[in-house]
Amino acid sequence: MSPYQGKAQGAFVGADGTTVFRIWAPRHEQLHLEVDGQLVPMDRDDLGFFAASHPAPAGTRYRYRVGEAMFPDPASRFQPDGPHGPAAVVDPRYPWTDEEWRGVRLEDAVIYELHVGTFSEAGTFEGIIPHLPRLEELGVTLIEIMPVSQFPGTRNWGYDGAFPNAVQNSYGGPAGLRALVDAAHRAGLGICLDVVYNHLGPDGNYLEVFGPYFTDAYSTPWGKAVNFDGAESDAVRELFIQNALMWIEEFHVDALRLDAVHAIFDQSAYPFLHELADRVHEAGKKAGRQVLVFPESDLNDPRMVRPAENGGYGMDAHWNDDFHHSLHALLTGESTGYYADFGKVADLAAVFESSYAYARRYSPHRRRRHGNLAQGVDGCHFIVATQNHDQVGNRMNGERLTALVSFDELKVAAVTLLLSPFVPLIFMGEEYGEKAPFLYFVDHQNPELVEAVRKGRREEFAAFSWQGEPPDPQSEETFAKSRLNASLTDPMSTALWNLYRELISLRGKYDSLGPGKAGSVRSLPFEGERALVVIRGGERSKAVIALNFSAEPSRIQLEVPSGTWLPVLDTTAPQWLGAAAGEPGPLQAGRDAAISLPPRAAIAWVSEESS
Repeated sequence: MSPYQGKAQGAFVGADGTTVFRIWAPRHEQLHLEVDGQLVPMDRDDLGFFAASHPAPAGTRYRYRVGEAMFPDPASRFQPDGPHGPAAVVDPRYPWTDEEWRGVRLEDAVIYELHVGTFSEAGTFEGIIPHLPRLEELGVTLIEIMPVSQFPGTRNWGYDGAFPNAVQNSYGGPAGLRALVDAAHRAGLGICLDVVYNHLGPDGNYLEVFGPYFTDAYSTPWGKAVNFDGAESDAVRELFIQNALMWIEEFHVDALRLDAVHAIFDQSAYPFLHELADRVHEAGKKAGRQVLVFPESDLNDPRMVRPAENGGYGMDAHWNDDFHHSLHALLTGESTGYYADFGKVADLAAVFESSYAYARRYSPHRRRRHGNLAQGVDGCHFIVATQNHDQVGNRMNGERLTALVSFDELKVAAVTLLLSPFVPLIFMGEEYGEKAPFLYFVDHQNPELVEAVRKGRREEFAAFSWQGEPPDPQSEETFAKSRLNASLTDPMSTALWNLYRELISLRGKYDSLGPGKAGSVRSLPFEGERALVVIRGGERSKAVIALNFSAEPSRIQLEVPSGTWLPVLDTTAPQWLGAAAGEPGPLQAGRDAAISLPPRAAIAWVSEESS
């Protein structure tokens, strides 16, 4: 065990009103706390931790004096005046009402990703609360919130956070986040928080003033790499692990989404990600709740989610981009950038059957082999999406699928997502066909940084050959355009929302339409017809899902397992604003079964005889 384990940093309010301030600053021999207009000397231990006690109730502002300069606490819990102002003491006590809450089982997860600033007109945690009943009615079980650690200004995706522990002031601060989590639990919804451990934002990042938090041994596209495996890295790792534990223990968060873990570099025998998963799960057990860890990774590496006894890191489910890219390329025909690797029905078929399209397979886009085999890993360990903040927001004009494909294709996409054997993620507004784009936006105060962001975005778009001038990330108008218009009530929006609700309901009703066991899916690509048939088996039912991505009708011959196959969903039915005159008939079992598919349509049949 490391001597640094359990050494939390920040300001901690005691029962007697005395606050203990602790900061790791091994580069310094002397440090002072500035609080209530006083300079208080701090005591240094052999590990480089400085500590001081002072009567400081919640709301008290404080800073650290290093030499002749003053800095906010990089482990601050709240920055009421932004990243360059003093920190504020936060009382972690809160009148929670969720004593009976036990979290969300991975097998029950239906994730809804949102951005606090654009989800509601208020753009705050409080602004989300009135929408919770509708999300619960939709069938969502877990709300994933894009990062909320303190960033500069009031407009940002959150990945420029500079204070890991401080909750964004313009969103409502720590009190606002606690109120949202408590309200979500009362509504039967869990909260997943997106956290960023691969880098810190460039504006307001004061960690390097205090210690060796960063390393030159590696680099990331967004700034200096965090020192997770070099000299003195134990204290660095502990800061971020304590951050994860803070969200669980002090904010009752149910899951953590770890941003871009492929940019977390660690060659140690007990990697940071493995240790993080172990300690987060331990904290969940101690709290009597299911707590989940979701790494975002584009490595197609099943070690992320394999149990430790099988050589894995023991995390719960990782984002699977192959699903999105395969489906997006089929729907849109796009073939630039990373979409150059996709476009065949066989790619999506491989994802359904083997979890990855690229598993030890040569990638033309990467110009090398990519991925590994995911044999024996159940579908619930992969999170899939047709849209998310990355895939929408990193398009030059932030177009959603609504702007790229037809209504019929949106319905096919919904079926492909929600009847897949994986954990589905819905991006805010997707469920009713939101038309507003989701653009990239910032609110930096440094003109040089603003220009660097603009330049970086242009360079990113070059790989996709998109034409024209991208929207200005710094403009308030860019942010305003990205706000949801959740009042849409036109027939298509209503039908799409009802379809999403029905599909989520079917996932729960039939075990063959929910998360799938490894080896329980057979997928049959029909390349010429641009159609895919997926045959799924559960313990209590079997399912056949037929998807037609073509603008032409298709008739497909295939072998259907024995059973009584009754239709449970047809996207061409009148209730989904389709053109069909009536429901499709039962599916005939046998070697020469035939499926007739209308253009851009999806049909699902279920047999409830045990497989």
